[in-house]
Amino acid sequence: MAVTVIVVLGLLFGSFLNVVIARVPADESIVHPRSRCPKCGHQLAWYENIPVLSWLALRGRCSSCGQSISWRYPLIELLTALLFLACQRRFGWTPELVAALVMVLLLVPLSFIDLEHWILPHQLTWPGIAAGVVLSAPMGLDRVRDSIIGAVAGFLVFWFMEWLGEKIFKKEALGAGDKDLLALIGAFLTWKSLLAVIFLSSLQGAVVGSLLLLFRGRAGPAPEPESESATTPPPSAPGTETASAGEPGPAPEQVGAPSAGNREEEEDEDEEDDWEPGPTSIPFGPWLSVAALEVMLLGPWLREVLPVPLDLLLAGAP
Repeated sequence: MAVTVIVVLGLLFGSFLNVVIARVPADESIVHPRSRCPKCGHQLAWYENIPVLSWLALRGRCSSCGQSISWRYPLIELLTALLFLACQRRFGWTPELVAALVMVLLLVPLSFIDLEHWILPHQLTWPGIAAGVVLSAPMGLDRVRDSIIGAVAGFLVFWFMEWLGEKIFKKEALGAGDKDLLALIGAFLTWKSLLAVIFLSSLQGAVVGSLLLLFRGRAGPAPEPESESATTPPPSAPGTETASAGEPGPAPEQVGAPSAGNREEEEDEDEEDDWEPGPTSIPFGPWLSVAALEVMLLGPWLREVLPVPLDLLLAGAP
């Protein structure tokens, strides 16, 4: 009975996470409107929104337009159910289970959003940091203290690594959201697990990224193609004229023109907006998430089977 309950809960929450993954990067509400086909906008009836079963019954196609529905939807539902079951097996019906399930509900959408969009939205990371600290309260004051230290240490460690990378390589070496994600993980798993999470995520990301680079020619997912509107210059407004060849353009300093300081700020924003991942770039968020789940679910077993100091590197402090 307990297995059935936790699996059903995982499937239902997984269905909701699909909405989060699709809408949060687009700054859309995750509450309304109802779930709809991403191709034609057809709003799904209740029987079309049953986790996994509806996708199988519809053979992976929309009942309205017939376009294919991504396999990602049932995958996330099954993945969430599997992680829910693993958490219940690890912690039983204890306060720690609640914290573990909430961490899963944060790490799954953050990982898939980072894979697709190369961002870790603060709409998820910042409330997640607070949730990690609050949910540590039932486990005692010592756990709350360790949770706060973990959040602060996780943020500062990656902030320092980001600063150091910019000084050495003269460019952004880590994503800005990675330090928020590590702070979230530190809040849930405390500072004692940070070393293991950083080591595991770096090791696994490097190995898999190298293999993908070797066999596919690119480590991370390809950037999204530019839309036509992004490459086509906007038409001139009515009543205005553009300078033809040989004619002088507008004066460099005119009323309403941005100052030098403003131009520098706009250039910095444009550089961030125009950033595209290179062939050796990988989104690091998913690897942080995988490592955090490994430490949380496999930590006690790893500490038993691994010798010192490998147990600290791969399982965290007890």
